[in-house]
Amino acid sequence: LVQLVESGGGSVQAGGSLTLSCAASEYTNYMGWFRQAPGKEREKVAAINFARSSTYYADSVKGRFTISRDNAKKMLNLQMNSLKPEDTAMYYCAATGVGYEYNYWGQGTQVTVSS
Repeated sequence: LVQLVESGGGSVQAGGSLTLSCAASEYTNYMGWFRQAPGKEREKVAAINFARSSTYYADSVKGRFTISRDNAKKMLNLQMNSLKPEDTAMYYCAATGVGYEYNYWGQGTQVTVSS
């Protein structure tokens, strides 16, 4: 069972930056960041494979967010720049198992961006 623990959320003004981190208890294949704002569906924000050769970004964050992982430390990071109020949400770290389904989830960390 993979355990994921996020950190790094907080409150920031529009245009600011935050870095989210996720510590995993085991090695995983794909890891990603998802977010969910009140009253909205969960959205996949960014993802990266174990080899770091493949990344995904939602159109809404391209050019502003950067996902990275340190496999030796079993850490996943999300550098978020030029934050906008619409980035406000609970952010979740997730990981796949043997397949491509995200079966493992962290408890979430809140990001609030004020205008």
